Amino acid sequence: MTSTPNNTDLPVPDWAQIDTVLLDMDGTLLDLHFDSHFWLQHLPKRYAQLHQLDESSARDHVITAITSQQGTLNWYSLEYWAERFQLDIVALKREVQHLIGFRSDAEHLLQFLQQHKAQVILATNADRHSLGLKLPATGLDQYVDQIVSSADLGIAKEEPEFWQALQKQVPYDPARTLLIDDNEEVLDSAQAFGIQYLYTILQPDMQSPERSLTRYPGVQQFKQMTPK
Repeated sequence: MTSTPNNTDLPVPDWAQIDTVLLDMDGTLLDLHFDSHFWLQHLPKRYAQLHQLDESSARDHVITAITSQQGTLNWYSLEYWAERFQLDIVALKREVQHLIGFRSDAEHLLQFLQQHKAQVILATNADRHSLGLKLPATGLDQYVDQIVSSADLGIAKEEPEFWQALQKQVPYDPARTLLIDDNEEVLDSAQAFGIQYLYTILQPDMQSPERSLTRYPGVQQFKQMTPK
């Protein structure tokens, strides 16, 4: 699929043809700024302090380590990073948990879906430690029918096998399923499995610029996706 320009005239999905809605969490429903700030700024700073290292060197070390695991279950595992960095990652995340919050009008979409007949599944790569921080802070769990973490299935969402494993746990028809995810590698794997309706997010981190090109229809505001 080729990249497409930022489209503010996003076609409204044919909701009558959609039985299941799969929603990503970080960067889709929740502002990715919390995660970006934590991994790129707060953790390197605290790693340098707690290990008595130069902050620049510590940042290079942390970011190199994180990048090496991108797209794998380790990338999303707070237990893995706690062991790798010899730090209490959950405790450090709590230091900046005030940054956890919904993206833009995400609650508008969630409220719309509560009135829609489709089952609504939070399908996330976040592990249970991350969910333990973010669900109480947002009440997101009150809007969805079920929550499935890739850590529970042992397969990252970047792998097409994730969607088959998810289907065994939460039956759904890919041809009548809509997925919204800010990670286009995840959307690629979902497309390979046959999920029909695929959307991405133009501004996962609300404090960073919008993406100008995406390989999937890009959502600027969730109101674009719901009936007027």
